Order: sequence, then C-alpha cells, then structure tokens
Amino acid sequence: MKVSIALFTADLRLHDNPVLRAALDASEQVVPLFVQDDAITAAGFDVPNRRAFLADCLAGLDAGLRERGGRLVLRSGDVVQQVREVARETGAGEVHLAASVGAYARRREDRLREGLAGDGRDLRVHDAVTTALPPGAVTPQDRDHFAVFTPYFRRWEQESLRTPVPAPRRVPVPGQVRSGRLPERGRVRDTSPGLPEGGEAEGRRRFAAWLRRGIDGYADRHDDLAGDATSRLSPHLHFGTLSAVELVHRSREHGGPGAEAFVRQLAWRDFHHQVLAARPQAAHADYRDRGDRWRTGRDAREDAAAWRDGRTGYPIVDAAMRQLRHEGWMHNRARLLTAGFLTKTLYIDWRTGARHFLDLLVDGDLANNQLNWQWVAGTGTDTRPNRVLNPLAQARRFDPDGSYVRRWVPELAGVRGRRVHTPWSLPRADREALDYPEPLVDLAAGADRFRRARGVD
Repeated sequence: MKVSIALFTADLRLHDNPVLRAALDASEQVVPLFVQDDAITAAGFDVPNRRAFLADCLAGLDAGLRERGGRLVLRSGDVVQQVREVARETGAGEVHLAASVGAYARRREDRLREGLAGDGRDLRVHDAVTTALPPGAVTPQDRDHFAVFTPYFRRWEQESLRTPVPAPRRVPVPGQVRSGRLPERGRVRDTSPGLPEGGEAEGRRRFAAWLRRGIDGYADRHDDLAGDATSRLSPHLHFGTLSAVELVHRSREHGGPGAEAFVRQLAWRDFHHQVLAARPQAAHADYRDRGDRWRTGRDAREDAAAWRDGRTGYPIVDAAMRQLRHEGWMHNRARLLTAGFLTKTLYIDWRTGARHFLDLLVDGDLANNQLNWQWVAGTGTDTRPNRVLNPLAQARRFDPDGSYVRRWVPELAGVRGRRVHTPWSLPRADREALDYPEPLVDLAAGADRFRRARGVD
C-alpha cells in the first residue's frame, strides 16, 4: 500500500492545504506529521505565547483529522531524523512539505531532501501554502526581488492566485505509526493573560465574523487604536490555520474599499517574505547599512528596559507596550510608533526591539517582524529611511480622545481629554498623584540625535 507523509510546519489546517491534498492524491494512506523541532527551541523561538497557541492549533488539527478517520502524528527532536524514522516505520515513499523562507528553513529543507534521497525517498515542496504568492513569483527586470512595495504590489495584483482546495473528506492513516502526546495549552507557563485562542476552527470563525462586520470599515478605521478595527488574524496566518490564498479570494469576492485595503495588507506580508527569501541575512543584519552606531552602555540598557516595561513617560508608547505584554499582540499602528520611538528617539538598535517582540508576539513571524522593524529603523525597504514618527502626533491622530491610553495605562485613567497624552503638562500636585514616570527623553532632542548620527541636516 502506497504511503506518503504530509509534514506540517506553518500550515496547521485542513482547508486549502496543498501539502495534505498532494499527499492524499499521491497515496492510499497518509501520515499527517508534526515535529516539535529541537532547533526552534535552541534558537529561542519556542516562547510561551507561541507554544500555547501552537498547542491549540495541534489539538484542533488532530480533532479535524479524527473526524475524517485519521489522526495527527507528533514527534519531537531533529526534524530530518524524525521524518526519516517515520518514513521507515510506514514505508512512505514521499514527503510533502510547504515551501518556506529564512536561512534555517532552507537548511532544513536541503537536509531533508538529502537524507530522504539517501533512503530512496522523495521530497515534494509546495509553493503558495504559507503565502498568497510564492516568493520569487514576480521580480523586477534587474534583480532577484522587489525592494520597494508599490511596484511589487502592482505586479502582485496582476497575478492569478491558485484556486483554494477543499478540506479532505477522509484521511486514512497507517495504524502502526507511533505518536507522542499532544502538548496542552494549560501546561504552558508564563503566557500573556489575554492570549487569544488558536486552532483552525477559531481562525475560520474569526475570519467569517470579520467578513460579516469588520472588513467593510477597514479602509477608514484600520489605524484607529482605540477602535480595535483590525482583523486580528495575524496569529492564524503565522501558524497557517488560515490560508492567505483563501483570504485573498474571499476578500475579493466580498469587494469594496475595506476588502481592497485588507488585501493590500496581505500583499505586504508576501512582500516581506519575498525580501527575506532573497536576503535571508536580513533576519539579523541591516538590509541597507546606514552606518548606524546605535547607543550602547548602561544608559541605553536602562532606556530599553523602560521601553519594554511601558514606563517611558509617553503614554501612547507605554499603552502599546503594555498591550503587547498582556495580549501577546499589538495593533499594527502601535507597532510602528513603538519601534520608531526605540530606534529613532532613543537611538537603540532595532534588533533589541525585534527580539523583544519575538519574545512576546503570538504572531512572531520572522519575515514580517524583522523587516517591519528594519522599515521603521530606516535600515530596510522604506524609501524615506530618515522619517521620524512623533509619538505625540501619532497619539493625537490615532487616539484623539485618549481611550486607548486609558485602557492600557490605568494610572492615567482619570485624566480627561487630550491631556492624557501629555501628563507632564498637568499641575504638579496632579502629576505627583499619578504614579506615572516623567518622559524618558525629550522628543526633539532624541530626533536631533538620530539625525546627527545619520548625518541628516
């Protein structure tokens, strides 16, 4: 009996999963396999928030497979070793895998292909599983990737995406393959209190609700910090419980300015993946070296700690950092302004902030996190690398009545109106009663320091 392995990575779903579909089409039986990768743990990416969300995703995937006569096989250790062992145990001739980006994912794929070939087995890699359009599907004439979003998006919009495939009705799994115990969310310690629920069923429920009552207002409201008018689907895209291809198709079918704006954000996600695919070193090195000499030493470390703790004295920054700690998620506009404050006001290395985000974000995607940080820091793909986002201007524009700040900075809950954004302007007695820090740095001085460091007049 012909057997194939569907190796799940960032595609933990049954609906529109080309990896699982191809494995089923190629064989009479399929081993749905997930390997808890020792290398991910060793690299520090197996953090509590993502570990807990992953437990939800694996439990949901296993439940969906069992409804179809199958089950999820779980192994732990080195991916290549575990896949080869499962293939030997079951006699599988092929392994199906979603294409990925990043240096480690590529090395893993190369090792897996070499190891399977030595065993007389084949590796089949499938594109457009974790992204809507595969990295490298569109390129400019003079280089291997697009370095600016707008021309990339023009080409991206013209491409025809693959047709989503339905969830399988049955998944026959060999009976003799052994499996480890699925992880349990409740056993994961030190998670954010407001961490969202994971799993394909929850992702599809959220997306259906988004189409019904969220997407139509997205174009006008996506930057409204207090309104919380974004989809919050990024964790499900990161773990692949939702398909980017399906989201684009269904959003386009829905239509309207909100859907168009939402699809544009999905294209941004693809854009960053194609940059990282072409320049894997951008995960840790400047995409464009600006000659920065980032602040170091004790003062810089103390400033970075205050930023992480939400104690900078700038309420909009502190609110965002506290939301991140509480939910393991942060509004996109808040990500931009907090990153800008760290890199262009405090002049601290973007890698410091990117690491903190990856420590907490449930949607901590290497391509999007690192390249968004570089975009803000001016070392990435921004065509205006020296722009400075003034947090006060951002607060007045995107949290005009201070509701977002009051939600996340309870010390300031009693400050009415716009003065909540400038508590240092309150009478001295009122300030002392707040138990809220004075501003860490003068905004103008911080921006001037950045410009001088960059040699900008």
